[in-house]
Amino acid sequence: MGTADEIKEKERRVRELLREKGLRALLLKRHANFSWMTGGGLNIVGIATEMGSTSLLITEDSKFLISNNIEVSRMVDEEGLGKQGYGVKTFPWYEDQEASMVGELVGKDPFGSDVPFPNATVVAEDVARLRYSLTPEEQERYRWLGERVSLALERTMIAARPGEKESEVIGRLCHELWRDRIDTVTLMGAADDRISNFRHPIPSEKRVEKYLMVSVCARKWGLIVSLTRFVHFGKVLEELREKYEANVFIDCTFMAHTRPGVLAREVLQKGIDAYHQKGYPEEWKLHHQGGAIGYTGRDYRVNLKTPDLIQENQAFTWNPSLTGTKSEDTILATSKGPEMITRPILYPTFSLRVEGISFIRPAILEKKGDGS
Repeated sequence: MGTADEIKEKERRVRELLREKGLRALLLKRHANFSWMTGGGLNIVGIATEMGSTSLLITEDSKFLISNNIEVSRMVDEEGLGKQGYGVKTFPWYEDQEASMVGELVGKDPFGSDVPFPNATVVAEDVARLRYSLTPEEQERYRWLGERVSLALERTMIAARPGEKESEVIGRLCHELWRDRIDTVTLMGAADDRISNFRHPIPSEKRVEKYLMVSVCARKWGLIVSLTRFVHFGKVLEELREKYEANVFIDCTFMAHTRPGVLAREVLQKGIDAYHQKGYPEEWKLHHQGGAIGYTGRDYRVNLKTPDLIQENQAFTWNPSLTGTKSEDTILATSKGPEMITRPILYPTFSLRVEGISFIRPAILEKKGDGS
């Protein structure tokens, strides 16, 4: 969980936002913002929901937890909000008193919220930008998560066999991740022709014959990493290998240009140029190319009008695809170059150098036709 220094830095960012916007308080209800503000806490009950079950109210000099009586004990005992200095405001679950409690605490002063809320100014995008530059403590948690999820996915793919359902493979991945209480936020799995036919292949009950792709966005402490791996049963045809490696080159081009202070849309253009360079000028139009990640699956998907500058220690996942292939791992943008947060650990690899940066990237895992 978050250290005192981490929490202090986040309170500083919030209060600076309050001053910039002329607000007296900020209400945080989205679980991504709760996790960020508390250094990894969880205020959700259903893992697929965007809204938390409790709220935080940050003022110029105080901070409060607002909760119904069902959730308050866990917030204090397990999430440690009392120790973080939150005043606790609670109400019976059968009475909707949140708005009135916020009104009592804020009075008639202007306040902001990360969701539409009575009398509040919605500042959701401004709050999201506060999260982009990860603190040193967040970076350490992120590295741990990246390694665990990389291992879990690669172990799962190594164990895959022809004749299994896509859903069976995905089930084993979930089992691997839940050993460490890691949530699966997004899961994609496709076998054989489904890889080429669908850019967003949700897992089906199709049985694997020769070729399998699995992608996952996985979350712990609110932080999310994203990556993709492939396995092929039998020798990979040279045409597929060349296309896959061209796609990896495009991905590395994205990553090499993902530097603090650069406009995100300029990085997208570099990636589009790489599509042209490799002889696939139109493929980038068939699927979004990824973008900023962190406390949501994509804080923003970069397009040619995206206004954001890349921040120091901001997380990115690019996911270029050429029909039948994809390349995807999570990085931190740093002044020293991209830091791989997810990476090949058990997988076969190959090396390439792009824009003066050396990358070690996962190859397609090739197994015998019987899966051994």
